[in-house]
Amino acid sequence: MHGFYNKVLHVNLNHKSFKEESIDDEIYRTFLGGKGLGTYLLLDNTKAGVDPLSEDNVLIFVIGPATDTKVWGSSRYGVYTKSPLTGLYTESYAGGRVAESMSKAGYDAIVMEGASKNPVYLEISNGNVEFHDAPHIWGKNTYETEDIIQREVGVKNAGVVVIGPAGENLVRFAVIENDYWRAAGRTGAGAVMGSKKVKGIAFHGNKEKGVANRDLLKKFWEETRDKGKEDPGAKKYRDEGTLQLVPLTNKVGAFPTKYWSSGTYDKWQNLTIEAVREKCRVRSKACPKCFLACAKLAEILEGRHRGLKIEGPEYEAVGTFGGLCLIDDAREIMYLSDVCDRLGIDIITAGNLAGFTIEASHRKDIGEKIEYGDVDGIATLLNKIAKKEGIGAVLAEGIKHASKEWSLEDLAIHVKGLEPPAYDPRVLKGMALGYATSDRGACHLRATFYKPELAGIIAPDQIEDKAKVFIEWEDRLTMMDALIICRFFRDLYLWDEFSLIIKGTTGMDLAERQLKEITSSISNKVREFNLREGMKKEDEMLPKRFLEEKLEDSGKVLRKADFEKMLSDYYRLRGWSEPPSIDVWSVS
Repeated sequence: MHGFYNKVLHVNLNHKSFKEESIDDEIYRTFLGGKGLGTYLLLDNTKAGVDPLSEDNVLIFVIGPATDTKVWGSSRYGVYTKSPLTGLYTESYAGGRVAESMSKAGYDAIVMEGASKNPVYLEISNGNVEFHDAPHIWGKNTYETEDIIQREVGVKNAGVVVIGPAGENLVRFAVIENDYWRAAGRTGAGAVMGSKKVKGIAFHGNKEKGVANRDLLKKFWEETRDKGKEDPGAKKYRDEGTLQLVPLTNKVGAFPTKYWSSGTYDKWQNLTIEAVREKCRVRSKACPKCFLACAKLAEILEGRHRGLKIEGPEYEAVGTFGGLCLIDDAREIMYLSDVCDRLGIDIITAGNLAGFTIEASHRKDIGEKIEYGDVDGIATLLNKIAKKEGIGAVLAEGIKHASKEWSLEDLAIHVKGLEPPAYDPRVLKGMALGYATSDRGACHLRATFYKPELAGIIAPDQIEDKAKVFIEWEDRLTMMDALIICRFFRDLYLWDEFSLIIKGTTGMDLAERQLKEITSSISNKVREFNLREGMKKEDEMLPKRFLEEKLEDSGKVLRKADFEKMLSDYYRLRGWSEPPSIDVWSVS
């Protein structure tokens, strides 16, 4: 079929061997690539109850039919596995240069099986896999590792993914990094890679998958580019990046503050893109095949971190370290982001755990002394987590484990063991539904439903028909993940555009109804995996605090009945069995 290589590479780390597998066209017609193919392969290559950190789990890298074609926003790859943090489904996506290099290696997916006895890094290219011994880079941070592998492989355009010390030490929320600042692996794909003793993978090659209609894609490329020049949303990303959300969420009272106790940070003005530009040299940066240039490459010009350069800070770092931990200097958040990136840990989880620990210390529930706003104390905590030292050994197991260990389960904020990003669902009610039903836990990216609620497309407090609108957004973004296209093109790519992309790449001529059948097949397949792995009703609950504790500044709360209504509507519209009677509200 056009748009695919019709080949999956299986890499056996036990035997340092590899083999190719052909995929039937019917699988592509049913699931496309990306999330659809990744989920199919995950179910097909694991057994129920597999230990996520055992050699029996698999780590799957996948591209989509749009990857390495004339489609804007297509420079992304996907990673799929069973999560060591939640014990359920994991998916994550990252941009940068890697996706196109991965495609040129000649496969739709790479399935990593087994585990090496000693540290290795892989070189995958043109139907071949080389296993390089890697004791000399085991223990190094992600930046150093990427540089060394890039130099040793010696191919200019190789794409390299790596793990840091956190992944090596099996921290359950370790990520996979590329291009220094791009991360895939919320819920711990980096720990799975570490359990396999794989420090990094380099992709390169000269393969080129065929597309069905190059002229159609070229015309679409030009039309989208022209549209993007004037699109207000595209302009906003070019100008402000993700920090455009800081004033928006604070003004509506949905910016989580002081570990989820308030919805507005009184010093939020210090965390805007304007504040960053006052103290940093900032320039926009884009992935290949992208005109949004949402990334902001910032270099600190003054203060104790002078000379530090990162891609960011991003909104989620500002929300978790800034809001949850009460840090009011964007430069210090850049520093903590850099610490996370070097160690290879998820920034959203790290910021949440830091805030949780600070609040526990503040209440004198633990012996550790750490205060809100204590940047150096947080940096020390992050390093302890990566090394599993002292209190870090408890936190490295995740929020569920730590909250049970400290008897603070009523304080901890998470769904399915994953901490939420910086959108309070007591204000943005649709985000409550998103956190509860997301495949991987409390996640904003499966439907990005903060967008319609903040933009006035649907009222944040509306409950009736909220699930219907939510599913429309979730289905569209599931299609983006099957094609593997950047979330930030969601306003430019609607169902008609998806049909055109699929027709141009694969040759399939699909109407909106048929596209929705594909997204339903994918959603059902993910649910099949989660149910197989023992997902219970408690896993689809929200923390008690969201339903019982009012925000201190606004008094906002999410009524249990309203949440039940949205959840019940969601399952009915999905055609899934209604959840059992909700009589136990638990964070476990």
